[in-house]
Amino acid sequence: MPKITKIQVSKGISWVEIPEAELYIQCGCPADSVKHLMKRGLIVTKEFNGKVYETGPNAILLSDVMIQNGSFTNLAEFPILQMLYRQGLIIPNHPNNTGEKPILMGIKEQLNAQLKYIYRGNYGLVSEDELIEAGLDAKQAKEIMQMKLKFAFGKIKDTKELINTINIKDEKIEIKNKVFIKRVKLNQYEIEYDGESVTVDMSLKENEEYQTPYPLTYYNVKREYFAVIHSGEGDGWDINRPCMSSILMYQGRIYLIDAGPNILASLNALGIGVNEIEGVFHTHSHDDHFAGLTTLMRSDHKIKYYATKLVRTSVAKKLSALLSFEEDSIENYFNIIDLEFDNWSNIEGLEVKPILSPHPVETNIFIFRTLWEDGYRSYAHFADIISLEVLKNMIKQNEDDIGISEEFYKKTKEAYLTKTDLKKIDIGGGLIHGDANDFKNDKSQKLILAHSSNELNNSQKEIGSGASFGLIDVMIPDYQDYARRSAYYFLQTYFPNIESYKLRTLINNQILMFNSETILLKEGEENKSVYLVLTGNVEMINSNNSVYNILSSGALIGEDMATLKKNIGYTFRAANSVQVLNIPVGLYLNFIKQNNLFSSIKKLQGVREFLQKTWLFGDSISHAVLNKIAQNMKIIAISKNETITREENNSLYLIESGAVERFVSPDCKEVLSKGDFFGEETSVFDTPSIFRVKTLEPTVLYVISGKLLRDIPIVHWKLFETYEKRKSMLFGFKMNIKPVLKWKDEYCSYVNKIDAQHQKLFDMANILFYMIEKNTDGDSVQDAFYFFINYSKFHFMEEEELLKKNGCLEYESFKKSLDIFNKKILEFQNDLKSNKKISLGDISSFVKGWITEHVFQKKECLQKNKK
Repeated sequence: MPKITKIQVSKGISWVEIPEAELYIQCGCPADSVKHLMKRGLIVTKEFNGKVYETGPNAILLSDVMIQNGSFTNLAEFPILQMLYRQGLIIPNHPNNTGEKPILMGIKEQLNAQLKYIYRGNYGLVSEDELIEAGLDAKQAKEIMQMKLKFAFGKIKDTKELINTINIKDEKIEIKNKVFIKRVKLNQYEIEYDGESVTVDMSLKENEEYQTPYPLTYYNVKREYFAVIHSGEGDGWDINRPCMSSILMYQGRIYLIDAGPNILASLNALGIGVNEIEGVFHTHSHDDHFAGLTTLMRSDHKIKYYATKLVRTSVAKKLSALLSFEEDSIENYFNIIDLEFDNWSNIEGLEVKPILSPHPVETNIFIFRTLWEDGYRSYAHFADIISLEVLKNMIKQNEDDIGISEEFYKKTKEAYLTKTDLKKIDIGGGLIHGDANDFKNDKSQKLILAHSSNELNNSQKEIGSGASFGLIDVMIPDYQDYARRSAYYFLQTYFPNIESYKLRTLINNQILMFNSETILLKEGEENKSVYLVLTGNVEMINSNNSVYNILSSGALIGEDMATLKKNIGYTFRAANSVQVLNIPVGLYLNFIKQNNLFSSIKKLQGVREFLQKTWLFGDSISHAVLNKIAQNMKIIAISKNETITREENNSLYLIESGAVERFVSPDCKEVLSKGDFFGEETSVFDTPSIFRVKTLEPTVLYVISGKLLRDIPIVHWKLFETYEKRKSMLFGFKMNIKPVLKWKDEYCSYVNKIDAQHQKLFDMANILFYMIEKNTDGDSVQDAFYFFINYSKFHFMEEEELLKKNGCLEYESFKKSLDIFNKKILEFQNDLKSNKKISLGDISSFVKGWITEHVFQKKECLQKNKK
């Protein structure tokens, strides 16, 4: 009988158990991972001495990268909650409360990110100062902080008080009870015990997605004037339904309320493409309402993000912790629109009012309304709320006690019972969710009970209704043709200089509906139609050339083949319910000819087709956006064995043909070929590169402006994923280097941007030392010097700006110290150019001493100013 058992739970998730060592490891924790374990019977309910509890993992192994194929890989919030509360590890007098804490394992970068993310997931904003920065006045901040402390049982705890962590480096390390783990390569680990071992790989294959734990039925959703699609009524533990959410349709436009786990699967089932989404109304930052934000970043335009500044700030801090980027980076992916508590905002006729909801993290619930024949039609979305009984027990006796005031309780109760036509309410129960009984006397026309994994009992059924996935409540029916309105918008974007009456010639054609998994056009067949995608997603497939991409609304299918008068080169297949405008090829060609568009279309066609075949530009980008990229890029040709100087550091380089090698040293390199790219760190993320790039054969490159790419969320997101993956590759290289400079927690200033740059400065110095020690060729050492100096300059400029902004008194002494550093480093570099032998001891001693002192000085200055 084996002592170690490994089970493949789902794509990217494995389970390793060693019962003899009392160790049960969840390997990989993407969205809804707990539900997958429940479905596989790895988490079950048990009873002991009258205590009902769940089994489950007692350790989590994190992925080495934070994103895979566009989705979060490490979302440990709910798995940790399951261990602490549902298993009972933290509950007083519980049989499972033995004093052992859950174990979180992984590389240091991911561990640190998870600790911060779990901290923000538990508490949101953690001080009155943070609440004031988020828009509250001093009195409001004090009241909210007193409420948050009541939820936190009087203390905001550091995550390390709740869990143990194991930092996995390059050597084998013990987890517990003589079970050992070793990192083999990126995302691959070996776990061994008593002579047995198993290997775990948490990587996703190309085009592979994390799976949903529940099946969903496909729908063809008609766009309405004002309606609510019920897209989720479960909670974070419901294995059969998506988490509580809704989709609003207003005048044919699509708005989401919250972005929970596996939202892409829900949108696909409903026949909604990401590019169709106008905006998202966000209630709060708990994972069951937050984990799908990356899906919304995979659009070709910035989706509008609606929330109060309080909630938006809380969400930004959690996202920043998870992805280790600056809080304002959320603006790279969303068009931020702040709402005000208790005030109506008019969004082109749709009015919305956010209301403060008592919860452990900052939360706003929403009421929506729009004008109709007898006044207003209204919908209230109340997630998350807590029961009035729990809220009443939080009323404080003295002003300085933790808890809430009597006035706050009354105001919240009044808000709960606001009369609306339709109201969806959280009835999850417990200490932080609502109770259906609070709405017994609600005068609203219809109540929907949600946010629970339990079946409704009879008393709840007497209060409100349920709603299955895909059910639609139509508040105001549609008497317009929104499909043709969309067609006009897309064609106008595609042909901006053509008169409206000419576009209407194309619009005056049949609109077709294709069910999910139906082939629209087949490779090799004669092209009789050009399809303009209006709703849904279409797969573009050519397996012989390894092409697989998703086309969304606004895509023109078959246009390229029609203008070239060739048979269809790909198979186009409905990924969900798809609506298209069917334009006959003859009419389309006459339209092109009469408007003298053939030469301009032909000029862009080849480039656009190439872009569509690449991973970076192939998914969910409309023809109009692809045309804009094609029109604004340059082309360069480079001979074999040439070093690419990349004079245009604000540009991305896309390989049209040939191959290049991207490397730091012979031990750390990557070969890139047709369709691959480089330069994302400098063009989009404003970070000097430490890599050299050399052609392996004659190579043709497209040069694309980074400024243009920053405004396309899906491209920006894929570049970020690649940037992080390549950093992990460098991390693997660094693991083989014995570092002269070692980063320690005591160096942290807790200013994310500065800490990240200081750590990279350490890395680059260590790479330089490694090159000198190994007697690497002169060019490599010169390059290492060049990159180290360039990054130092970049960092010092960023730091100088921050010090000035924060009014650090030590600024002048910092400048003097910096001059000494620059002078000495230049001397070392000149010695190298003059072929003088450089002493590793001399340079490492100087750099180590200077950088360590520099880091401590900046930490002291920034923390002093923060106080």
